[in-house]
Amino acid sequence: MADIKKIATRESYGNALAECANDFPQLVVLDADLAGATKTGVFKKACPERFIDCGIAECNMTGIAAGLATCGKIPFISSFAMFAAGRNFEQVRNSIGYPHLNVKIGATHAGITVGEDGATHQCNEDIALMRTIPGMTVIVPSDDVEAKAAVRAALEYEGPVYLRFGRAAVPVFNDEATYKFEIGKGVKLRDGKDVTIIATGICVDSALQAAEKLAADGIEADVINIHTIKPIDQDIILESAKKTGKVVTVEEHSVIGGLGSAVCDVLAENYPVKVKKIGMNDMFGESGPAAALVAKYGLDGEGVYKSVKEIL
Repeated sequence: MADIKKIATRESYGNALAECANDFPQLVVLDADLAGATKTGVFKKACPERFIDCGIAECNMTGIAAGLATCGKIPFISSFAMFAAGRNFEQVRNSIGYPHLNVKIGATHAGITVGEDGATHQCNEDIALMRTIPGMTVIVPSDDVEAKAAVRAALEYEGPVYLRFGRAAVPVFNDEATYKFEIGKGVKLRDGKDVTIIATGICVDSALQAAEKLAADGIEADVINIHTIKPIDQDIILESAKKTGKVVTVEEHSVIGGLGSAVCDVLAENYPVKVKKIGMNDMFGESGPAAALVAKYGLDGEGVYKSVKEIL
């Protein structure tokens, strides 16, 4: 069997910015002295006159981006998720969210797959934080193809957007030739009748792996990729929940305030069914290899498979 291509979505982010430069002359990129890690250095090399290194000062960077947005530019601000969303929350809320400015936030190194950097850098709270800001769009791409499409979609969209990217290389399962990305629209990846698995980010691949294992047990799972956490695709969630009656959500994020909470909001209001949320269960991560941490916290294919079997 051919090797599966793996690319970190932070790599996709940097490449997409460079690829979009000619199509969006108003695009400018700001980074907090992390261009090598966030991969915005790819854009810097292509368009040095449209790149600003703000130093280790995310809050100041956000203020600069807000000013640029008022002048017709489309600024992308970039840093690790812990700093872009965590350290920077007040500035994002008040300088970008409140005036509803056309600023995009490219947050890399999210979740436990930051690995050896440990709990202080493993941001498992950013989706929850960004969801609470009125008017903020929140996107979590699952692979290289989706990440590059998401960057272009964010550039075409008028308003603040938070995009979450990862450090570790992950499988590329979408076909670039046929894949279509639309903000606010989920993607059905597999049809089933027994249980619904809704995943986001790197956990979409885990959900697909789990579905294969479940099929071997005679259990057919609906697998849905929710790349846009806000606004969320209510229709695709409700259609599947009404068919299966059981829902499992999977995310590399806290089970509090992330994808699972967003899905539960939809179901509680419209069609209450049994839901199991898989993610970080009110805990911090720890230092270790990314793959080992994903397995330890039950976010790999085997872990999702076992959790789904429990709900069944």
